[in-house]
Order: sequence, then structure tokens, then C-alpha cells
Amino acid sequence: MKTPKRLQPLLDDGLIDEVLAELKSGKEADVFIVRCGDERVCAKVFKEADRRSFKQAVMYQEGRKVRNTRRARAMSRKTSFGQKEQERVWVSAEVDALYALSAAGVRVPNPLSFVDGVLLMELITDAEGRVAPRLDGMVLDASTALDYHDRLVAEVVRMLSAGLIHGDLSEFNVLVDGQGPVIIDLPQAVNAAANNSAAMLLVRDVDRLRRFFGRFAPQLLETDYGKEMWALYAAGRLQPDSRLSGRYEPELSDVNLAELMGIIDAAREEERERRERLQADASDEG
Repeated sequence: MKTPKRLQPLLDDGLIDEVLAELKSGKEADVFIVRCGDERVCAKVFKEADRRSFKQAVMYQEGRKVRNTRRARAMSRKTSFGQKEQERVWVSAEVDALYALSAAGVRVPNPLSFVDGVLLMELITDAEGRVAPRLDGMVLDASTALDYHDRLVAEVVRMLSAGLIHGDLSEFNVLVDGQGPVIIDLPQAVNAAANNSAAMLLVRDVDRLRRFFGRFAPQLLETDYGKEMWALYAAGRLQPDSRLSGRYEPELSDVNLAELMGIIDAAREEERERRERLQADASDEG
């Protein structure tokens, strides 16, 4: 295929040898399969600020530090330079998260290098060497659903133990290779200790997994891994290999945590009502 303009410098410098195919075109980035020597890898080309069509939610940006005070002031004033800096911080957050989580043993694509807005990383493939399928397109038996859910909850525990929360985890951001689930797409990753929405985002991530796998293993719908996980983290008792029960029992002595969990419950109810309205509207249109 024709070499995309943003990949040509990497080709000229010998970082990649050939562009094989386009894998995905998204709002924030285009993803290609490229060849480096005898190995196929993934090249995520982040779109330039004026070509992006998504808006960064403020709650994801909270806690992302900018060391240079001039840049921080420009970002707060929303100048042209500041907007470019916001884009740079947004991209850097995903790259930094990928490196940190890979080092922590989380099943994410192994990052290889980041050059001029292009992230080279491991290409996730299935047992036959084909591009790994996304979880959302799979139909699972109950046993496999329970197994994958258990594995992903364990990955979220490792992520949180490393101080990070995916922020937009769902069946659409998980690939399945020959060894099981692999978590992808981390532009929304947030610092668990520095973001006031961290608990809500964590519980939302875990709830989405519960709802998806609960379609195949209904007993999962009665679990509450997200709240249990956050309670352990807030108490300083969460470890990368912590095994959870799926049950959450609030400690009456921790008023602040109980209040936070109440807010999360309200957000859950609002989300449930929103989905019901969407379903009702779809039925009326039908």
C-alpha cells in the first residue's frame, strides 16, 4: 500500500521497513500494520490537533501534570499554543500509561518506541497469527466468560496497583489472543491518586465488564468487584496479586468512603435509566 505521510520519516530512518495494511481509522489515531525486519508490528499514528474530531473530557485531564509553568498557563488560557500542548499531554498520557502498565505486568500491547507522534507497539494476533479479534464480537460459553472476566478483573487490579485506571474499559477495548484478553486504547487513562473521578471511572470500567460477561454468565451480574477493589485501594491494602470476592461490604467507620460509594450508586442508576430510555426510543422507532 501507499506509505502514509506520517510514516514516511520512520521508513526513511529505517525504523520500519514496509507498511503492510491499515488496521483501523479512528477519531484520534490511525493504526497500521508495518514490518520491522521479519516482524510485523503495530503503528499507531496520532492525528494532529486540527484533524482530530474528538473532545477531551475534563475529568480525564485532571491530575495530568505539566512541569513547564509557561505551558501550563497557556493550557489554562486555551490559547492556540495551549491547545497544542493539551494535545501533546493527551498523547503522552497514553504512551506513558502503556509503558508503565507493560512494566507492571499488565496484558497490554508491548510498546516498542514513540517517534514524532507515532507509537510502535506489539501487534496482537490470535493462535493462527491473524490480527486478534475484539472481545465485543465474540459469543462465549459460560465457562469462558467466567475465565475471561476473572482475568480482566485481575488486570484491572494490577493497573490500579500501578496507580492507573483505564477510564474507558469495555468489551470494545479488549482483544483476545491465543493466551486470552489483552487491554488496548489508553488515551483516557487517569492517575488513581490525583483524579477526583478515579473511583467512579474504576467502578464504571468494572461494571461494563460485568454487564458484558453477565450476558453469558448471569451470576456475574450479582458481583461488585469495582467497589471492593476501590475500597481496598483507598485503605492501602490492594496488592497486584490481590484476589477479590466480588462482594463489597462498607465499613461504617469510613464515612467518606461510604459517601463516595453512594455517589457511585447514583451514577449507576442514572446510567441504567439512560440505557432504558435509549432502548425505549429504539423500540418506538421500530
